[in-house]
Amino acid sequence: MPTKKTTPKIQQPDRDDGGSVVLERLTQRTKPPQMFQVLMLNDDFTPMEFVVVVLQEFFSKDREQATQIMLQIHLDGKGVCGVYSKDIAATKVDQVLDAARKAGHPLQCVAEPIE
Repeated sequence: MPTKKTTPKIQQPDRDDGGSVVLERLTQRTKPPQMFQVLMLNDDFTPMEFVVVVLQEFFSKDREQATQIMLQIHLDGKGVCGVYSKDIAATKVDQVLDAARKAGHPLQCVAEPIE
């Protein structure tokens, strides 16, 4: 007895009854992340040379840039070391505070949001 081959039925989409709802895709623009400036604060005990080394090591400043920032910190009471996203700024602050503590210096470093 010969076997009959059956072809699978193709399901047709339901007809539109006019009551369908069409969703439109709205493009959303994401805001860039809030940036934070890392500031070093002046004190009367941390050697200027240590501040220059920290700026070179953790903020990738050359000797001249590091010296300029160190003088700004010394003269103005604080100086901007760099501008970063929140996580990176927090990491930089932790690195500076850890290095200062290990060297026995009271150097302070903070991150402030840029408005």
